[in-house]
Amino acid sequence: MNLLNYGPQIEQSFRRVFSSVEVISANQQDQPGRLEGQRIGLKTIEHLWKADADVQVVICSAHTDYDWTEVVERLGHSDKLLVLRKPAEPIEVLQCATALSRKWENDRLVRDQMLRLEEVITTRTRGLEAANQQLRHLATHDPLTGLPNRVLLDDRLHQAIAHADRDMRAFAVLVCDLDRFKLINDSLGHRAGDELLQEVARRLSTVVRTADTVARFGGDEFVLIGTSIADADDAAGLASRVMDVLQAPVRIAAIDIHTSPSIGIAMYPDDGTTTQALLARADAAMYSAKQNGRGNFRRYSPGMHAGTEDRVQLESDLHTAVTSKQFALYYQPKVGTRTGEVRSAEALIRWLHPTRGVVSPADFIPLAEECGLIGAIGAWVIREACRQARAWQNEGVPSLRVSVNLSASQFRDSRLVDNIQTALVDAGLEARYLEVELTESAVMSDPEQSIAILEQLSAMGVLVSVDDFGTGYSSMSYLRRFPIDKLKIDRVFIDEIVSRPEDASIVRAIVSLAHSLRLKVVAEGVETSAQLDFLKLTGCDEYQGYHFSRPLPAADFERLMRDNHSGEAFTDEDAARTHSKLSFKRKS
Repeated sequence: MNLLNYGPQIEQSFRRVFSSVEVISANQQDQPGRLEGQRIGLKTIEHLWKADADVQVVICSAHTDYDWTEVVERLGHSDKLLVLRKPAEPIEVLQCATALSRKWENDRLVRDQMLRLEEVITTRTRGLEAANQQLRHLATHDPLTGLPNRVLLDDRLHQAIAHADRDMRAFAVLVCDLDRFKLINDSLGHRAGDELLQEVARRLSTVVRTADTVARFGGDEFVLIGTSIADADDAAGLASRVMDVLQAPVRIAAIDIHTSPSIGIAMYPDDGTTTQALLARADAAMYSAKQNGRGNFRRYSPGMHAGTEDRVQLESDLHTAVTSKQFALYYQPKVGTRTGEVRSAEALIRWLHPTRGVVSPADFIPLAEECGLIGAIGAWVIREACRQARAWQNEGVPSLRVSVNLSASQFRDSRLVDNIQTALVDAGLEARYLEVELTESAVMSDPEQSIAILEQLSAMGVLVSVDDFGTGYSSMSYLRRFPIDKLKIDRVFIDEIVSRPEDASIVRAIVSLAHSLRLKVVAEGVETSAQLDFLKLTGCDEYQGYHFSRPLPAADFERLMRDNHSGEAFTDEDAARTHSKLSFKRKS
């Protein structure tokens, strides 16, 4: 066996022991010499295994009276030790050396492979630990802003409560909601909204201390835990700092975006002793801040939470109302100012709540828009108005046009035209008996898209009215560009039309402008004879209001129509639109 294969340390062991063997080799015939030789041989083996425990050893001996069991027990490595008795055939020696060499080589290969496997396992273990750490971070942090999420927020609140109880002190919870954030998403896109949220998160993190927490609660809502705050004055100071740090505009898509927060404050333990109570009451205070003009902060006070709970209950009931068909349409007549004839009516939705009674649209339509139910409710209004108009025709009620209001989001729905077409076909109603009413702001939010939608409606034969005219954009350009048939003067100009010369002048100007553009004019909110007399003198075409009738259920409105009918039919001239770009094209 080549000593060089075993390295210098083993080679030195061999040489040291072999030099000792030479000294006693002459005495091998004596018993003491033989014993000394055995001792040195065993010592040599021990030195070899000390240097490399994997060295394969063969003991060649001519002694037949020696018990090798004791040697094996002393040395211990029986799997690396082989005893060969002399005289041995050369082939035995060769086979023994070959087998042991291969065994030693295989052991070394296995050992190297094990080392490589251990390195792979170590590398993968580190990778798994990093992945697990990342997963743990994602489980407790918001991926967009990097702030703690609801899970970690709940844990931090529990810790804050435990520390506050131990130290007999207070702390504050602030709920911060960005005002009009939906407008950013709708106008500039969700990417711009994400950039704004990231910048808000960065700024909020600069106004709190190390012991405090800033978390993203969801959407555009953030929560601050002020564990370093001692009383309500300190909490108000923190809220003021938040207002200040968010005052500077954020530059996104080459636009300076100004945002303001509405902040609600709840103090532990005065305003709540559990995480749920603190968050709910801070949230109630935040909604109170929004209702008081936005861009401010409010400390929770008793009574605020009741309003929030009522709002949550109302939203839940609204979802039930959509599926349980708890809505009804009331109809308010539109009366000819000169003739007193009723040729059309506005359909107004009412919620027939099982416990609250009749709920006004002013109380639930904004909520429906916030929770995404306005589309379903608006589609139902169109279908029901068309069905009722056709039902009246079948029952011999004098034919009239029914108008429905479209919200801005409903007007932007790509399915609007198809929904209206389907409602008309299902009801068997001619399009000329349907009118849609839109606000100026809805029409002007995207003029080019509005033109495309309105031209489709006009081509179908549906009439279009601009509702609340004079309170929105009041841009005269759209009146000549869009296929519009009527203008409805908002009631704010009618209320004091007799006593305020300024309002009277505005109404005269609107009527004159509309007629010059071949548009009809409808006045809303007429409640007195004096108001009606003024509208007659100005030439206003139609009016609606309590002076003639409040909105009525379908059955009551039908009776009113039968009593008011003069016998004149609803002619094609009555149904024809008064002005639209498409009508001019058809005439030319």
